Amino acid sequence: MSGRVRDYLFYDTATSVCSSCLRRTDGKVIIRDGSVFMDKLCYSCGDREEVLIADDAEYHRRCREIYVKPSEMPEKWNTPLKYGCPYDCGLCPSHEQHSCLTLIEITDHCNLRCPICYASSGPERHQDYRTLDHVVQMLDAVVENELEPDVIQISGGEPTLHPNFFEILDEAKSRPIRHLMVNTNGIRIANDPEFVHRLAEYVPGFEIYLQFDSLESGPLERLRGVDLRELKLKALRNLNESNIPTTLVATVSRGLNEGELGSLVEFALSQPCVRGITFQPIQEAGRSDDYDATYERLTLTEVRRMIGEQSTTFEIEDLLPVPCHPDSLSMAYALKVGDDVVPITRYVDDETLLSGSRSTIQFEKDPAIHEAVFKLLSTGHSPQSASNSLAELLCCLPELVVPSQFTYDNVFRIIIMDFIDAHSFDLRSVKKTCVHIVAPDLRIIPFDTYNMFYRGDLEKSVLEPIRRELAISGQALLSHEERQNILARLPLIETRGTSGE
Repeated sequence: MSGRVRDYLFYDTATSVCSSCLRRTDGKVIIRDGSVFMDKLCYSCGDREEVLIADDAEYHRRCREIYVKPSEMPEKWNTPLKYGCPYDCGLCPSHEQHSCLTLIEITDHCNLRCPICYASSGPERHQDYRTLDHVVQMLDAVVENELEPDVIQISGGEPTLHPNFFEILDEAKSRPIRHLMVNTNGIRIANDPEFVHRLAEYVPGFEIYLQFDSLESGPLERLRGVDLRELKLKALRNLNESNIPTTLVATVSRGLNEGELGSLVEFALSQPCVRGITFQPIQEAGRSDDYDATYERLTLTEVRRMIGEQSTTFEIEDLLPVPCHPDSLSMAYALKVGDDVVPITRYVDDETLLSGSRSTIQFEKDPAIHEAVFKLLSTGHSPQSASNSLAELLCCLPELVVPSQFTYDNVFRIIIMDFIDAHSFDLRSVKKTCVHIVAPDLRIIPFDTYNMFYRGDLEKSVLEPIRRELAISGQALLSHEERQNILARLPLIETRGTSGE
């Protein structure tokens, strides 16, 4: 033996995409010094890239090997398999998860021009509104796919600027949607109290998803282009006054606001209307002005560790993988009773929830606890129904005092939602994506791949050339007629002989 040994543990292989040309490429997943990396080599353009996937190999392995459950499918598939994942989105039969949350973008117009906007929205897009009829078609597309959608999020741009905003909410509330969210920067909520009073009429089953990145001016100016602190506080005062359930959502970027995660959690806990906070590590998508993946990227495990280190209420083990998409979702639940906050998920460990050597969920101890925890950790629940599941869990834990009227008002949750981009792309994980978006042509597309291949003109400018290459090389499930039509659209290429000319 030579004695030569790799300085890493070879863990797995992955199908990824090149972050330069977006063509499929092989990846090698390795563990080195307690961290997980994906080593990628593109055979099309020759680029090589090593990407940090997780700084906590143990947590990563828990996600991959333990927190696994059978996939829940949508009611129907919308696009056929032709070119292979991720080039057939819509949803195609190769996808492994229904829509736990579906976004409907009703406008590209916005009263901000955020440097990091994944939708490239801004004030200049003042006429980019979807018609009411078009939005209704999008709502119906989600209902047709899900029957009773768990969560639909009305988004943009800035959706509150839409001239038919309340008509859209009325249409949504008239359908069997369990929970309705509005994704907003909060400017109109801050400046228009009557608008807020009208929003309150849609409660229950309604929530504001409020952009809230920082408590300091510097990060806000970098992320949003303007210091929004006073405006955000004013918006929260109005939401508190009307007791409209609200989730704060913070985009997290290394070097800007990663040192504020604990203070953001504690601030969220201090607001009566706030039911939770969602942290979204920055991704390369849309505008992303001057985005540097090498420096700015943060992984889910890094954000999880920082919350545990910085928060005075939550510990790192309070944040558990969510079984429907453990790679990209981590969640902690707490009970709020007056000024007291009691994290709940710390009472649940892998041995209790998921025992045995198999990568399946088993219920070997108290069936009541296991059933409640399973429902609690599933994103196939509206926030309201999650509160009911949590109440069941609490009833199984006698050391906790359960309020006699336990409602959604008593729930507080932390979610880390790590969207995949071309750098971290792992086909296995993408197939489990449960956050989707309705495309203008009514396809239901995973949010991750939408921003890479399908938003705006990307399908024509980026995806179609890749599809043509696959068709020409015979790596696509196309009929003879389909292949001939593609070949007929190609420009004539001068052929050369082989005699040395």
